[in-house]
Amino acid sequence: METVNPYYPQLFTPLKVGSLTLPNRLMMGSIHTGLEHRPDGMGRLAAFYAERAAGGVALIATGGFSPNKAGNLTTARVEMSTEEDARNHEVIPRAVHEAGGRIVLQVLHSGRYGYHPDIVAPSAVRSPINRDEPHALSVDEIEQTIENYACSAELAKSAGYDGVEIMGSEGYLITEFLSLRTNHRDDEWGGDFDNRMRFVVEVLRRVRARMGGNFLIVFRISALDLVEGGLTGAETRRLAQSAEAAGADMLTTGVGWHEARIPTIAQAAPPAGFVWATENIKGAVSIPVAASNRINSPEIAEAIVAEGRADIVMMARPFLADEKFANKARAGDRKAINICIACNQACLDHYFEGRVCSCLVNPRAGFETKLPVVQTQVAKRIAVVGGGPGGLSCAVAAAERGHSVVLFEASDCLGGQFNLAQVVPGKAVFADSIAYFADQLDRHGVAVRLNTRVTADSLRREDFDNVVLATGVTPRAPDIPGLDHPSVARYDDVLAGRRDVGANVVIIGAGGIGFDVAMYLLEGGDRSYAEPAAFAKSWGIDMTLSNAGGLQSKGRPRPVPARNITMLKRSAGRFGSTLGKTTGWVHKSVVDVNGVECLAGVVYERIDENGIHILVDEGRRCIPADTIILCAGQDPRRDLEGPMTGLGHTVHLIGGACEASELDAKRAILEGLETAIGFNEAG
Repeated sequence: METVNPYYPQLFTPLKVGSLTLPNRLMMGSIHTGLEHRPDGMGRLAAFYAERAAGGVALIATGGFSPNKAGNLTTARVEMSTEEDARNHEVIPRAVHEAGGRIVLQVLHSGRYGYHPDIVAPSAVRSPINRDEPHALSVDEIEQTIENYACSAELAKSAGYDGVEIMGSEGYLITEFLSLRTNHRDDEWGGDFDNRMRFVVEVLRRVRARMGGNFLIVFRISALDLVEGGLTGAETRRLAQSAEAAGADMLTTGVGWHEARIPTIAQAAPPAGFVWATENIKGAVSIPVAASNRINSPEIAEAIVAEGRADIVMMARPFLADEKFANKARAGDRKAINICIACNQACLDHYFEGRVCSCLVNPRAGFETKLPVVQTQVAKRIAVVGGGPGGLSCAVAAAERGHSVVLFEASDCLGGQFNLAQVVPGKAVFADSIAYFADQLDRHGVAVRLNTRVTADSLRREDFDNVVLATGVTPRAPDIPGLDHPSVARYDDVLAGRRDVGANVVIIGAGGIGFDVAMYLLEGGDRSYAEPAAFAKSWGIDMTLSNAGGLQSKGRPRPVPARNITMLKRSAGRFGSTLGKTTGWVHKSVVDVNGVECLAGVVYERIDENGIHILVDEGRRCIPADTIILCAGQDPRRDLEGPMTGLGHTVHLIGGACEASELDAKRAILEGLETAIGFNEAG
């Protein structure tokens, strides 16, 4: 008799899915890594997925592979449409199986979301996020596309995959057939809902008929469309039932089309904030249903399963952050889990920039074969100065390799800029990252010295082989007359609670810090945004699911802002252009809906008791302000570099101490890891 897991008893119970019995209720959802089309991509993907399988996740879904040329996401060919494709893939399921896992190939047709000349859709309706109009599929082309799905499944099986996940959410081709927003046909593939469901039903039937009963068929259904003309909750339930009848073994869920203007996986979305939409589906079918979106910890996953809200929990980014997530949870070692902070900076942003997907808090993700952390043959004595993200990353990795590491931090706590960030709405999870690294320092025997300001002489006396300066940044003071006025405050003093802020605020600077400060001040201490119901209300989501697309009929309400805020920047151009590609629009939306005035191309003249005097659009203006907050960039702290180099020490600069143009924890953590990996084996 199998023993009950004492830490997460429901999460680590077996689950029957089709002909498979999964050992637990954790699934790694699909994420496009950007490796799929690269010459060395299959081998790197094999290593990537094998580490997650060895880490204990029960089932993995690959990134999307198209059933034909028209379905590619970009001009790069990422298909499962030929026998050569199948042979190239064999290394992936083989590696996963050898590691003890199961894996399905996601079959994704991009529809009108493809960025290439051959895009197709049910109707010639252009997407608002794509400049190209799709070709409307003919009846013969529809039939051929259905056949292409079935052929992809056959090829996936021949490659060794345990099944396929048919992508039917997020606004791709299948979703486009389902929705009146995109399906304007008047033949048997359009019109009433039965006709609009016909395409996905035929795809599932064809795949099941071709593959038989011992091949897993997963259908990824849109639990909530979040676009005008999307499905109602009742239609989604009917779709789920039709998918089950057509041969699906399990339903995984997606939330929101890519063109939806509501955050679904960014930090603004609350943890497990859309499970209520999954429940609508679970109650309609007898096959297992997976919950998804903004689930990043074992305790949240356990509660979802224990409360009967879903049968299995599907997470993607958390398995980027920690490949051993499942095994650590099974062992009750919660402190050792490197939690996903939902920043999107190294995963989705990288993908949409044409780069390999990775993870801010775990830069080895996607680079398993490029960044091996191996034991050193010559142990060195390493000093790491600075306990921010870069210093923490470097100290942990160096100690893990077997070096003797001392970490110096001038303040009374670890975390650096993460301590400031965690007070910003949606970023409280940054505290988990600090706790994770602190725990790893302890486990790997790093000597941590808080409240310690080092000098070149003090480091020299301890005879270190290498010194890493991760001393971070200091806020920049722009050259504005009157900067010493009592109304002026630095961003770090505001976020740390060392300065009170009045009702009328001017923020100088519109980079990431400026927007973070604006979000912090607009929230006004009200943390209700972290609750699904409050989030749904503030973004105009209909939790009754009676309206098309799950949207409130009156749209998104305008809040009463806690403060009157004006944001200023010297440069011309739109606000938010330097923010994350997949999250910047969220911050800009919050600023806009709260009525923040944004002025670009500003010349600062002076600050006095009347406020800040500026020249903008060739006119002078004085903006009254109780508080003027400086978010105008940073300068590196590298006072120790010269003295240490002069004493003959090998000095490494990482993070803000190396480059302070914009706070960048992603770069700092990566540089910390790379520096630790690169310590010389001799000398």
